[in-house]
This record gives sequence, C-alpha cells and structure tokens, in this order.
Amino acid sequence: MVGNEDLELPVADDSLPFDPDAVAIEDRDVFDLLEPAVQQWWLEEFGEFVPENEGFFTPPQEGAIPNIHEGTNTLICAPTGSGKTLASFTSIINELYRRNRAAEDGLENSVYCLYVSPLKSLANDIHRNLEVPLEGIESIVRDRDGDEEMGEIRHAIRHGDTDSSDRQKMLAETPHILNTTPETLAILLNSPKFREKLRTVEYVIVDEIHSLADGKRGTHLAVSLERLEAMVEHDITRIGCSATIEPLSQVAEFLVGQEEPGGESGEARCASEERAGNEVIREPRPYEIVDARFAREFDIELECPTDDLIHTSREVVQERFYRMLHDHIQAHTNTLVFTNTRSGAERVLHNLRERFDDYDETNSGCHHGSLSKDVRQGVEGRLKDGDLDVVTSSTSLELGIDMPHVDLVVQVGSPKSVAALLQRIGRAGHRVGQTVAGRVIALDRDELLECAVMLKKADEGFVDSVSIPESAQDVAAQHVYGMAIAEIRPESEVNAILRRAYPYRDYGDEKFESLMRYLTAEYAGMEDRNVYAKVWRDENDPPDGQHHYEAYPVGEPLIGKRGRLARVIYMTNIGTIPDSFTCDVFTRASDEWVGQLDEGYLDTLEKGDVFVLGGDHFEYRYRRGSKVYVDRTSARPTVPSWYSERLPLSYDLGLEILRFQGELLDRYDEGGPPMIRAWLREFPLDDDSVRAIARLFDYQIRYAGPESVSATDRLTIEVERDHDEYERHYYVHSAYGRKFNDGLSRLLAYHCAQQATANVRVAVADNGFVLSMPLNRKIDLEGIVDDLAADEVREDLRSALSGTDLLQRYFRINATRSLMILKRYKGYEKSASEQQVSSEMLLGFAEDLDGFAVIEETYREILEDKLNVEEIAEIVGAIDAGEIDVERRLVDSPTPRAFGLATLSASDVVLAEDESAALQAFHEHVLEEIGEESLAGLSGED
Repeated sequence: MVGNEDLELPVADDSLPFDPDAVAIEDRDVFDLLEPAVQQWWLEEFGEFVPENEGFFTPPQEGAIPNIHEGTNTLICAPTGSGKTLASFTSIINELYRRNRAAEDGLENSVYCLYVSPLKSLANDIHRNLEVPLEGIESIVRDRDGDEEMGEIRHAIRHGDTDSSDRQKMLAETPHILNTTPETLAILLNSPKFREKLRTVEYVIVDEIHSLADGKRGTHLAVSLERLEAMVEHDITRIGCSATIEPLSQVAEFLVGQEEPGGESGEARCASEERAGNEVIREPRPYEIVDARFAREFDIELECPTDDLIHTSREVVQERFYRMLHDHIQAHTNTLVFTNTRSGAERVLHNLRERFDDYDETNSGCHHGSLSKDVRQGVEGRLKDGDLDVVTSSTSLELGIDMPHVDLVVQVGSPKSVAALLQRIGRAGHRVGQTVAGRVIALDRDELLECAVMLKKADEGFVDSVSIPESAQDVAAQHVYGMAIAEIRPESEVNAILRRAYPYRDYGDEKFESLMRYLTAEYAGMEDRNVYAKVWRDENDPPDGQHHYEAYPVGEPLIGKRGRLARVIYMTNIGTIPDSFTCDVFTRASDEWVGQLDEGYLDTLEKGDVFVLGGDHFEYRYRRGSKVYVDRTSARPTVPSWYSERLPLSYDLGLEILRFQGELLDRYDEGGPPMIRAWLREFPLDDDSVRAIARLFDYQIRYAGPESVSATDRLTIEVERDHDEYERHYYVHSAYGRKFNDGLSRLLAYHCAQQATANVRVAVADNGFVLSMPLNRKIDLEGIVDDLAADEVREDLRSALSGTDLLQRYFRINATRSLMILKRYKGYEKSASEQQVSSEMLLGFAEDLDGFAVIEETYREILEDKLNVEEIAEIVGAIDAGEIDVERRLVDSPTPRAFGLATLSASDVVLAEDESAALQAFHEHVLEEIGEESLAGLSGED
C-alpha cells in the first residue's frame, strides 16, 4: 500500500516520481499490466490521490482494468467521480499504444473503439478527457527517448451535429476511438463507406447505461451492437458504465447480448445458428461485474423548513426555504440545485436573485433542456471551471460532465427514486476521497415521507430496479429495414441478429411474422393509405433466377430492400426519441384561444377533467389533431399542472414506503408518537422532518384508525361524500407510484363507469388516486377491486385504453418509429402535429387489422412501459389470494394521508398555487374529530 511518505523515497529513475519496484504496492498486478509510459503518466496524474485509493487505483479501476485487458465483457457500477470511465479507456489506450509500437506502420485507418453515450454533451466531455491521457503519454514518450514515437491514436466525435465536411474527413483519416450516440451508430452501420471502417472495432463502451437500458434508445443500441458483432470476425469486448443501476446481472446481460452457439463468428454464425431451427438455446455472453457502488462516502440529510407544513403560512415556508438554500450555498464553494421541473429551476434561481444581493448573472445560472445549446454549454463550462456559486437544474445535469468544484447538491422535493437521488447528489465531491454531500429539502408532507424512506434506503444500499422494454416491434422494424438495405441476406440471419439482442431474447416466430407482414405491406389497403412495402422477402429459388444468389443455398428465404429511396428514407427517419408539440386550447362556446398545453399533459386527460391554464379553470372536452376544446368552469382542478413534467415514483420505492408504513404502525402501537420519533431519529432526517412525519401519522391514526393506513398487506380506500361539489370521492391509498396508479385507476374507472353508467373523473398521484362521480351514483369500489382477476387485467386495461388520447398519441409515436409515417421525405419535414393528423387517419384502419405489428406495439408500450400492467396483475393476484386486504373507510373529510390527493391541483411546491386554505380546512376538521384544539399536545417532547 502506498502513502504520501512513500513518495519521498530515494528516486531510482529520474523519469518517475519514485521507483515502483522499491515500494510494496497492493494493486501492483493492475499496475504491471500497463506499458511503462502509461504507468508513468498514471503516477504523475494520480500520485497525490494514492492514500485515499489505498493503492494506485480506485476500486472500479482495480476491478475493471484487468478484465478489459483480458478482453472480458465488463459492467462497471461505481459512484460518479470514482474513475470508472477512465478505467474503461485506460486498458484500451494501453493496448492501442502497445500495438502502435509493435506495428511497423502503426494502427489501421479504421475504428478500434466505440464510445456510446446518451448525451452529446457527455461525448464532448469524454472527448476532452481522452486528450489528457493521450497527450500526456505522448509527451512522456518524447521526453524519455526522443527517437521513440508513440504512434498516433486518433479520436473524434460523430453525432447528429457533426457537419458533412468533418464526416468526409473521418473517411480519409479515421478515428481509432470514436465517440458517438445510439442513433448515429445505427446510421453508420448503413453508411456503405464508413461501415467498412467498423469491421476492426474491438471495444465498445456504453456510458450511463442505466439511462439507456430502460427505454427504446437502449433497445435500439442493443440491436445495433448485434449488427456490429455480426460484421466482424472477432469477439468485441463490451464495457458498460453506470453509477446507479439494479439488478446488475440483468443489466450486464443487456450489455453483452446472447451467446453464439458453436463458437462461430461474423455473418457465418447467423446462418448456421438458425439452420438448426428457431429452438436454439442461447445463453448470455460471458461477463464480469465490477460492483464498486459504495466506493465513496455519502453525507445526505433530509430537511424541512418547519415541523408544521399545514399551519405555517406559504410565505413563511418559502422564506425559510430560501434562507436554508442561501445558507447552504454560502457555506460551500459551488452548489448544484436540482428541482423536479424546468420551470421550478427557473423560479428558484429567480427568487434567489430577488431575495439576496449575493447572486447575479456573473455567479449563478440555470441549466435545462429548454434552453439553447449555447446557453447550456456556457453554464457547463463555467460550472466546470468553478466560476458559478450556484446552478439550478431540472434533470439535464444529472448525467455526464465532470464538475470538479461542486461540493454540495441540493435536491428540492422528491427525485422519485433512489437511483435518481444517488445520481444527482453524486455530482458533488467529484473526486476520489471526497465525501459526497447532498441535502434534500421537502416542502409538502407527501414528499417528506417519500424522501425519508428514500434517504434511509439509499443509506442501506438499496437501488430501484430498471425495467427493460421487451420485443419492441417499432425498433425491430427499423433494424430489419436497415439490414435489408445494407445487403440482401437470409431471413434466418436477420431473425438471429434480432434475437441475440437481450430485449429480443424471447422474440417468437409469431412476432417476427407479424413484423414481416407489415414491412412487406401484405395487408390489403395499406398502399391505398400511402403506407408502402419496405422490404421484399422471397425464396432463393430458380428457374428465372430473379432472386437467385449464389452465396446462399437454394430455397433459403431472403430479405432485401424495396424502393430506390430506401437508404435515404432510413437515414433521415430512424431513431426512437419522439417529436412532441404543444396543442392550442380553444373554448367550445366562443372558439376563443386561451393558451397551449404540452401534448404529454393530454395523456391523462379524460372528458370532464378540470385543469388550470393561465389562472383559469377549464373542463376538457375533446381533441382534434393539435387543437384541444374546453369549457370554462369553476370546478376544482383534477389534474395537477406538473403532471407531464415531473418524474413518477419508482414502483420499488413505492413498495418500500408501504413497508415503512407497516413498520411505523407497529411502533405506534408499541409507544405512540414518542416511539415513532425515536425510531425516525435513526433516519438521516433533521428534527423538523421527524416531528412532521410523526404528527402526520398520529393524526391519521387517531382520526381514522390504523386500518386507514395502507401497507404491504393492506390497500385502503376511503370514501368521502362532498355535498358542496355534489360528488362522491374514492381516495385509493395505493403508494405504488404514478405509473401503477395511472394503470389501476384507468382499470377501476372503466369498471365503475360500466356499473354506475356515469362519467368517472380520475386524478392520479404517486401515493394514490381519486375516483370521483356524482353523489347520486353509488358503486361498490371495494367489490370491484375484489372481483378483478389477475389473468384479465391486461385485456381489461387494453379495453379501457380504446379511444383515449393516450392511445392516439402513442400510436403516432410508434407509427413514426416504425416508418409507417415518415417525418422526412423528399426534402419535406412533417411536424409532430402533422404526424398526429396522419396517425389519426390511420388508427382506425390499423385497429381493424389482425395482429398488426404497429398497433400491437402501441398497446404493449402503454400497458407494460407506461402503466405497469405486470405489477398491477401481481397486486390483483395478491388480493385474490388474500395476501392483501382491501379496507374501506367512510369519512366526512379526507384523512391527513389523503390531503395531497384531495388537493391535486397543487403544482410543483416551489411554484404552487396557494392551497393552504383547503389544507387548513381539512386539518381543522381532523382536529375537531380527534378533540385536538392546538398543537401543544405534540410539541415534540419525548
């Protein structure tokens, strides 16, 4: 083990800080893998950090460098700033340097390493980080022996913003290390000239793999990697990097894909594999996991401006919040503040500048996706240089760029998952040996509870699990089309490449056949609607020889492209990130334009829902293309204004909250509020947070009993008769997160509407949902829940989606991804609103087709990826089995745990309209019922 004192040993070699051979080095086996010049660069660059590392390398470096050196696929999971990306590059640079020295003519003019990142800015940052070691090693080589040449190791960036001249230069002088994005990689695989440059790729690094795996960008990348693997005549070493992800084995299998039977490589593997039939058993390729998630120390705490978020006025809460934030900023060098919405980031910065003279444009900034590229890059640069005291952001700084001077992260409100929390606060203390300092400030009671559980679970090492989309037909359509364009090939080979990608490991013949029926326009009427065949499929069978290709056996079914513009269509239309647009809102009565809504907000709106726009209340009636029609109303809003912007609570964390509530009830039964407070003080919470949570549950239990609190074995439904609004409200306390609740609420509303023959309004939050209907319509919601069958959940929920705006929107997205609707064609670009009009004309036709791939994928994506249908079926099954009881409580006024559900019109708390009057009215009713006249009885004394 090396310490600072070792650096003062007599120097045996003037070219090194000290003689490694004279020192006992614990991780010498890793150090010895590096070439001498790389060793020296490492010592000069990181020698000062040796005491903290307990050797030359950080834990992720010590684990990963030998694996990559041996060509072993490796998933590296370690906190931000612990050197995992450098670990990925070090072995690769070392190997390329070694080959350069050994080869007479140096490296080939082609790509050896692909670095794939989800963000263009991250690619730019890594590009800069590559220059430091490469230039440093080159300088050492020159200094040690002027006659020795390191040999050139080129690196470059290639993504959507790369201009055509730079692309041409890459053909003449190809980078050996290429930084790119998933979308650009798919394009390169179909670029006739550059495609040949990829046949030498030996390494692929997928950075921030957690942000790709759970979406279709990751699915797209997984297939691209299999297409690349099929092109080369050797195994590619795959390296994945992430700070926060679970389960590690599943993500590692996503990274590496499926093993090749028989040990063959390249295109030959695909044909021989499938000639044995589609029942080939594939196993994941070999891999190693370097789990160094706890290689850094964390200092995190939950704070609250008051122990009474009901009676403390909004003005006082805001004043204390900004004072807390200001004090944190002043006590640190650089502070990064995350909010849950872009508008929240803007408002926090604005209020800081308004309230304190310490902040202006020179030392504070805001960063989010709605700002221009130049503004974002300016803030990033100044943040990296340590020139900004504080930067506010939504999610745009959660990943990527190195921020060495940030020593505190403040999260305002709940980030909705432990993974997001750790990712964000990991931006602080961005150096090995530094403690990661993070503060979470909660401004409403529901988020206070959420954050308390989140911080406790983070402290225990819990991370939410990632959910990887399965067998997405729209992504498959793009890649099958791309493979057909690249070259005529056997259908079995195309199918095999798909199935070796982890998301398609269970891709059956029926799904593939459905996809091919779409791609070949086999359905009658498709071409009448300007949806043309993308590929042809035919058996390689004489006599006319039209599709007889000598490279393949007679009778082999082949696939090829259709149309002269196929390559142009593919290159200009592929990708998985959907276009979006805003909808103009008009009143039905006077056709008056009243504002705009983001289309994502419409996903939750049903006829009769009430929302706030420009301070006025409107009732949603219907949508036509990009126009929304509403009626003015004085009714209470049912859909919060933040709905489409704020991330949903993770299902895993929702389960942990229910477990927490069950344990809290046990402790309350043992000793009441004092016992709860004593227990909560074991959590990373300040005292105001402890007292506020204890008070919340004390009032809840005294008002409605312990059965009013949902737990892992109980689902509570409280029923309130609202005579003022002439409505009956059903508050369902399902704390499983907004995706789950969105799905379950749609399912129950579907059955309620059938039973009550009335419109059912739905309002959804992370800790539950509300079903509302006229007071003269009474339904047995408890009975409806009991009657649900787990094996019928998917079909019932699918029926509930028919005719919804959610279905219309996602059909457009999937039709565009599947190239059924072209965004760009012959120089014309179709806007998202124009795409929506086209999709609405196609939707009815598509729904009438048997097993149509695009509509089936639309339902699959909504049900599985957006509405947690599998988890809903699991909970329904547990209710059927008696493992979860359904408890119904009749109340005159909402219980404290339902206050948030009853006031869902509130926005992001930093921006919220003042709901304190309604909350206080609810609270006063609770106090009257339990005989509590003041807060004196809960002063916090143990």
